[in-house]
Parts: sequence; C-alpha cells; structure tokens
Amino acid sequence: MKALSRDIFMWKPATDMRSFLRKNGMRISQSKTTEIMAVDVRFEERMMQVRILDGRIISVPLEWFPRLRDARPEQRENWRLLGKGVGIHWPDLDEDISVKALMK
Repeated sequence: MKALSRDIFMWKPATDMRSFLRKNGMRISQSKTTEIMAVDVRFEERMMQVRILDGRIISVPLEWFPRLRDARPEQRENWRLLGKGVGIHWPDLDEDISVKALMK
C-alpha cells in the first residue's frame, strides 16, 4: 500500500482544492446567480401577475399592496420597469416593488 503524502491532509485555499480536483478528473459545479427580472405586469380583480424573463408568472394578491389595491385601473396600468426589470414602479401611486421580494 502506498504511503499517503503529508500534503493531502494540509489543504490550502479553495483554489488549490479546485486544481487538485481538476487534475484528478473531477468537476466542480458552480451555481450561477441571476437576477429575476420582470417583463410584464397584468392585473385581475384581486391579483397582480408578474411575468418574469424565464416565462414563469408570479401571482400575488393585491391585498399585499394597499396602494395598488385601492388604485384606479388606469393608475395600476401606468407602470414601468426599474433596472431592466428588477423592480416595478407606479409613478401615479409612488409605489415600487422588487421582483425578488415577490418570490419570497
């Protein structure tokens, strides 16, 4: 049986571990974090639906957002995306909602 080298037990920073694993044919999976971005907003009687870039639709009750709940339909429809879709702004209502917050 081959004697184990002392450096096997003395790991250095993560970059050294990654090199060791790559040299031995192992891959390291890295998660890619992407922002969740809105592309469209629609309203039903008691719900707001936000379509996000990957095609999913987030539905939330208007009850969560009193300004939107109490607004006239034309005020609700006057919205714009913030930061390429990371948030939604209603200028008539002075309301801003983060899309990430809708996912929680």
